[in-house]
Amino acid sequence: MATTGTVSAHSSRATRRNAIIAVVAVAVLGAIAFDTTVVSIGGEGDLRQQAFDPDRYGAEQFPRIRDFVSGKAPEAVALAEELEADRAAAVEAYGTMAGAFPVMPVTFTGTVGEGTSGIFNVAVEGLPEGTGVRVQTGPAINGTELRDIVGDISFGAFKNQIEYQDAGSGINRAMAAEVLSDLDREALTGRTVTVTGAFTMINPKNWLVTPVAFEVQG
Repeated sequence: MATTGTVSAHSSRATRRNAIIAVVAVAVLGAIAFDTTVVSIGGEGDLRQQAFDPDRYGAEQFPRIRDFVSGKAPEAVALAEELEADRAAAVEAYGTMAGAFPVMPVTFTGTVGEGTSGIFNVAVEGLPEGTGVRVQTGPAINGTELRDIVGDISFGAFKNQIEYQDAGSGINRAMAAEVLSDLDREALTGRTVTVTGAFTMINPKNWLVTPVAFEVQG
């Protein structure tokens, strides 16, 4: 009888212990479930969607950059004359500082000359002697003029330098897709074009323009 009582006591304690473990397990699972968010593939919570996408960023930013440049760009002849007369005043009136050099908006109509690697000389009537204008047409668009011209896309808004550079490349690709995708580069020489764009003014007499609008006349 004593043995039977001892077995019964052990069995009762084991039953209580198992019940406690079961209760704790249910509580833990409930807490996990409460704190867990189900993420669908491609949804807003998908980490892949949270990663920086330079092409999506470029497509979002380019329309306002285009409008900003188009709304502020002076005619090339007037800009060149103002730069010769008072460079600091012209930069203050039109430019956006990007590091050591200003980025300037400009618009012009001229005749396309010879080109190399998608970069063409453009003869603009009335420019001061010695001032040269070139425009890059791709396929590859280099530089960060379009990123920098608006003045509010800063390094601090990005995770690192790579993202910051990628943002500029994404904007350039968005521009090329919208503005230059149908351009026949082989037939440009000798044609009249109207271009609006931006250039980094390292040399005030040598402009390499990245376009936001490019129209071939005729």
